[in-house]
Amino acid sequence: MKEKKRRKKSVPRLPELLAPAGNYEKLVTAIHYGADAVYLGGRQFSLRAKAGNFSDEMIRAGVVYGHEHGVKLYVTVNIFAHNSDLEGLEEYLLLLQKTEVDGIIVADPGIFAVARRVVPSLPIHLSTQANVTNYGSASFWFDQGAVRLNLARELSLQEIETIRRKVEGELEIFVHGAICISYSGRCMLSNYMTGRDANRGNCAHPCRYSYSLVEEKRPGELFPVEEDDRGTYIFNAKDLCLLEKLPQLVSTGVDSLKIEGRMKSIFYVGGTVRIYRAALDYLADLPAEAWDKPDKIVLPEEFMEETARIGTRGTSENFILEKPGAEEMIYSSSRARQSYEPVAVIRKRGEIPLVEIRNTVFPGEMVEYMFPSMELIRVRIVELIDEDGAKRDKANPGNTLFLQTEPPLVQGQVNGILRRKRR
Repeated sequence: MKEKKRRKKSVPRLPELLAPAGNYEKLVTAIHYGADAVYLGGRQFSLRAKAGNFSDEMIRAGVVYGHEHGVKLYVTVNIFAHNSDLEGLEEYLLLLQKTEVDGIIVADPGIFAVARRVVPSLPIHLSTQANVTNYGSASFWFDQGAVRLNLARELSLQEIETIRRKVEGELEIFVHGAICISYSGRCMLSNYMTGRDANRGNCAHPCRYSYSLVEEKRPGELFPVEEDDRGTYIFNAKDLCLLEKLPQLVSTGVDSLKIEGRMKSIFYVGGTVRIYRAALDYLADLPAEAWDKPDKIVLPEEFMEETARIGTRGTSENFILEKPGAEEMIYSSSRARQSYEPVAVIRKRGEIPLVEIRNTVFPGEMVEYMFPSMELIRVRIVELIDEDGAKRDKANPGNTLFLQTEPPLVQGQVNGILRRKRR
């Protein structure tokens, strides 16, 4: 009797890689390092009021640049609005539609309703702030006209899989970046302590503060607050990193993987996008039979090693397998020390490329060029030459000059980043 052949899974469709763009330079960097789509905020209605953000003209420029490179662009309109916040909303939505953005990200039901009425053809992505934690809620929002749901960050892999089976429509998952101490980012701590409303884009990030205790009868005398001997940053969560769970997430059939970080540097944006792009490309090249057991797929170790070089607070998988505990916090400081830092960004390629300096650098230093792939080239800086041809013994942040290296950096691309190990 012939043994019945077991049906093999086909290679799943790769999800979109969605990257943060806090300003135009970060948008360009994200695209250079392999993002399929970027999200950004305008000067109003956005939950990152302190990011660089985009004027109306720069949104247009971003759309043009993105579409020229085959990249989609989504705009955050994700504040929880008070009455006064609704002024000018309709005009802004019409402008975004005219600008041909590929979608808007919304949390507030009132803004959602206005968008459905005023710009019905503009795709609406529901923000994680809306707290979709079950398939009933997901079905509700799809019935209202949402095209995509960014699910709450408090979900396990199993819960994501269940929602995926139960509903039709695009699902988006945060895979990397800062985690708020409060439920799906809805927090009143900033408002209470500083008067800055986190739910209207003005978060002061009090969860990253170091706290002490003041006794009523001894004003001005501070006493340390310690959960244990690790320190006093009692609300400071580690950063989310689901890189090692990427095979399972891809296997569930989610449509988009989102990286947090509109307020972070181009080094963070470029470095993180680069890793996740390489990881997705690695998964795309696996044989179909590997997907019979996605939980057994192991990414190359170098990918996780790279995350340590760009991380800000250590890493956590948050709720993906089990509820997080005290080990998912970082008590000793507001952020972990980065082992690498940016040196320069290439502005014009060539054997002696023109670069913009980001950290003070000297001739003789060893630096690494970050390709869009995981490849790196280590070079030694031989000379720093300004645009008038004069040699410099030092370059400061903001300087634009020619970088002569050994070996010559002929493979360097415009918008590529050079980094070094911190001393």
